[in-house]
Amino acid sequence: MRIQFCGANGEVTGSSHLLEADGRRILLDCGMIQGDEETEQRNADPFPFDPAALDALVLSHAHIDHVGRVPLLVSRGFRGPIYAQAATAELSRIMLLDSASIAESDTLRENRRRASQGLAPLQPLYTRGDAEAALQRLRPLPYDEEVEIFPGLHLRLRDAGHILGSAAVEIWNAAGRKLVFSGDIGPRGTPILRDPAPVDRADLVLMESTYGDRLHRARADTMAELGGIFAAARRSGGNVVIPAFAVGRSQELLYWMAEHFEDWRIGEFDIFLDSPMAGKVLDVYERHEALFDAEARALWARRSNPLRLPNLRVTESAAESQEINQRDGGCIIIAGSGMCNGGRIRHHLRHNLGRDNAHVVFVGYQAHGTLGRLLVDGARRVKLFGDAIEVRAQRHTVGGLSAHADQAGLLEWYGHIAGRAPVYLVHGEDPARTALAQELERRYSCRAVLSRPGMQVTV
Repeated sequence: MRIQFCGANGEVTGSSHLLEADGRRILLDCGMIQGDEETEQRNADPFPFDPAALDALVLSHAHIDHVGRVPLLVSRGFRGPIYAQAATAELSRIMLLDSASIAESDTLRENRRRASQGLAPLQPLYTRGDAEAALQRLRPLPYDEEVEIFPGLHLRLRDAGHILGSAAVEIWNAAGRKLVFSGDIGPRGTPILRDPAPVDRADLVLMESTYGDRLHRARADTMAELGGIFAAARRSGGNVVIPAFAVGRSQELLYWMAEHFEDWRIGEFDIFLDSPMAGKVLDVYERHEALFDAEARALWARRSNPLRLPNLRVTESAAESQEINQRDGGCIIIAGSGMCNGGRIRHHLRHNLGRDNAHVVFVGYQAHGTLGRLLVDGARRVKLFGDAIEVRAQRHTVGGLSAHADQAGLLEWYGHIAGRAPVYLVHGEDPARTALAQELERRYSCRAVLSRPGMQVTV
């Protein structure tokens, strides 16, 4: 078995790794690269392999930095099956069709500008037709079931506890050599989701390292902080603007608002989930209650979908979204994208960043080069839609709501794997990866290596 590292090496987006085993070529993830404009232009670059020569694709979960280039892979020649956990397969349909629509509309708008300047038109990264062609190749799988995907090659997906349907991937050959790819590992105790399932053994581990250099705040402290932000917003009379991924973080926020509806006085706000995609994701959650943890199943048994709060409005149209920006206070606005590098959140930031009574709450990782990272790092002025905006809003980074395990959680997940297999760290910036590698070697006496683009390893 040989692995080639094709993406998310020294960065937290663009997940992609190529496995060659028993004469087969299997790609693990095919994610979008996210960041500033120059960084995102890399998405159109040729793949470091021939898509037509791939035999299969395995998806760890449905976040766009893990699935976002799948339609491009298919449009460039891939014709094999795409394996994913059943909920991931459903969520991928929502994510990829939305991504294609954005690519088409952004390109149409840019081409109008180019036409006025006498420039040649551009083509979108991929179209809705490309996304539909890719989705037809999906092969949904349950957790924990061993599947022989090719003679002698076996696949099993284990619950990773990151978002609904997220999986750690186990692949082994007839000789029993096993590769484990962590995907993204969630923290223990995440609401709605089950804790990450342990993996018993491996000969080689590809492991995420997003928060490999830090520990999250205790959940009780995080809840107190979030409640304090809502209390401050009530006093100031401003809006609370929350950039959040449509899959995972939006649902978790609604869950905590339902749990603390009375003590946080959530009923005094108008809540807008300004994301048609996030609304569709709520429907997927309703179809997959079997994947919930015991506490969430008990809550769902007592109440009919507690995520649909009485003062929640899911906005579908652009006109509905625009109406929100007429409100200068009393609203909680949850919108994508989670890193503020696209989507409706940019419009809400444009209208609220300059207000000193507004609150902007960051509840997820902000990749280098994104607008979210600039704001988290304290930028005093940012540019949105061609306008320079003075940042007067109060900014809050609530790290305890992360869907990624912290250093302690990652170490615990690896600790269940017998044999202390060598670890190659992916999906993390170098400071985080370096700190985690040092701690893995200190605690487990294993070999921990920072992957690099194009690096190849044989197991």
